[in-house]
Formats: sequence, C-alpha cells, structure tokens
Amino acid sequence: MNLNEMDRLILDALREDMPFGDATTDAIIYKESRCSAELTAKSDGIICGLEAFKRTFELLGEVKIDFYKSDGDSVSPGDLIAKLSGSTRNILSGERTALNLLQRMSGIATETKKAAELVAHTKCRILDTRKTTPNFRLFEKSAVICGGGFNHRHCLSDGILIKDNHIMAAGGITNAVTLAKDSASFVRKIEVETETLEMVEEALSVKADIIMLDNMDIDTIKKAVSVINGKAITEASGNITLENLADVANTGVDFVSMGSIIYNAKVMDISLKNLKYI
Repeated sequence: MNLNEMDRLILDALREDMPFGDATTDAIIYKESRCSAELTAKSDGIICGLEAFKRTFELLGEVKIDFYKSDGDSVSPGDLIAKLSGSTRNILSGERTALNLLQRMSGIATETKKAAELVAHTKCRILDTRKTTPNFRLFEKSAVICGGGFNHRHCLSDGILIKDNHIMAAGGITNAVTLAKDSASFVRKIEVETETLEMVEEALSVKADIIMLDNMDIDTIKKAVSVINGKAITEASGNITLENLADVANTGVDFVSMGSIIYNAKVMDISLKNLKYI
C-alpha cells in the first residue's frame, strides 16, 4: 500500500477519534510519562495490518514497537504479537485507532484464508469485490491479499465490467461490448456479467475477455464453463458462501468473487494490555 495514502487514511481516523485531543488522557497523564504494553491475540486467526498498526504510532510519535509476529502468521489466544514502549499519552490515545485497523484487517485475512483453503485443490482463485467499507477499501483489499485471495477492481477506473444495468442502458450485451471496444484502450480487458446461458453465448459471440456467471446454480455454471470452453476467463459470483464455495470451484471456473470475505468478516479479538510504567 502506498505510504502517503496510508498516512492520509490513518490521520483521518485519528482526527475522527480525537479532533480536539484526548480529553481523558490529556487530563490525567503527564506529558513526560513513559510506559510499556503488550499486544496479544485473544482468538485464533491470521494476523494482518501490523504495518498500519505501527504507522499509527509512528505518526503520533515517541512509541517503539517490537513485533513477534508478521502479517500472514497464524495466531492463537494468548500469543504475544508485539510489545510497545514509549509515550504513555500516545500509546493510550492511539490504541483504539491502531486496534481498529489491525482487528478489521486480521478478520478479513482470516475469512479469506478459509475461502482460499476450500478451493486449494482446484485451479479456482478467490477474488474480492468493491463491496467494501467507504474510505477503508485499501486496507480491506490489502487484507484479502494477506489471506491468500486476489483483488478484483480497486475502483471503477480500474477496468471495464459491464453489469446488468449497463447492459440494460446500452440495449444489450452486443451493443455494450461494441461501445466499450470502440472507446476503451485495446490493453483493457472487457468483462461482461451474465445470468443465463443465452447471455453467455452472446458475450462469447462479441469476444468478451471475461464472462461473469452471476447467481447461477451449480448445473448452469457447469454448462456455462463447457460452452465457454476456454474462449474467455470465467468468474462465478453472487450468493457464494463458504458452505457452497467448493461446489462452485469444482465446476471448473477460473475465479470466484466473494464480497462476503470482506463484509461478513468478523473482527479478530486482539487486545493491548499489561500497561506498566517505565
């Protein structure tokens, strides 16, 4: 992740949490006070977001962090992740923002890891979507990578994905793809969302590069993959959960996109405790 962009997002989060300072900490903690504290896992999962955690305290200043785990490591309750030492004020004031980033990203990495393991026996790979928390997308998509998934588009500027409303507005798949090819750079792939085998055949006929199989049942996905027969990249999407993911992957699709690895991810329980004055 770009450091300048990370800094902007973290500083916005810090301003949101203490726009006029930390009233409690500033009132009861001397500016010269120094302490240590321990960052500890309280649940099983994949740790992710240590860079953002560290950067939060670097931006506040006067806090040193020693890490005992790295992004992508598995952790269990009681595992020591890091030790912090330095300004008591900055450790207390930055704690919530730093933990929010770390817990959210670790939860997404953990959920993504579960999905990636379910398809590991196939050629299928897990993609995220743009169903992300506003202004938190860079962190969330970074967590998907950490968990073994892959990123779909980061934003609308990233690539051409002709969805159902685009098709409706353009008067059909053929016209939509034709218009896209006429106006877009030749280096951009064109993806088309399809809901029926007839739509799949039309997308093939106009040489779409990627065909999304949206909200199809398993039998229809299998038929679509057979019809496409390697002439386009295939992506299954829509109502795919950890429970039915393996069945979808076994159809032979190249990718499965799952918004749920982000929006259904449970934040990982991590605490900053054992504060001691030094």
